[in-house]
Amino acid sequence: MTREVTDADGIVWSCIQAFAGLGNDPEKVEAARVDGAKDRVHVVCTPAGGAQSVRVELPLDWEGHDDDAILGAIRRERESAA
Repeated sequence: MTREVTDADGIVWSCIQAFAGLGNDPEKVEAARVDGAKDRVHVVCTPAGGAQSVRVELPLDWEGHDDDAILGAIRRERESAA
């Protein structure tokens, strides 16, 4: 499932769990998990306009988290890549 969040600059980010299109096969679902963390998954967020996507690590239930938690992860990843 895709989740959209909007940052303070008005940029809309579309986020989807990595490997989401692979189906529900247990091996494929496992591919999205963060190594060594059973409760965290990789999520790819792409800003509107197709600029640089970021890959963040979020809790397994990230789709239910508030926008600020997701935006914070995006911000931290962008800052660490700079």
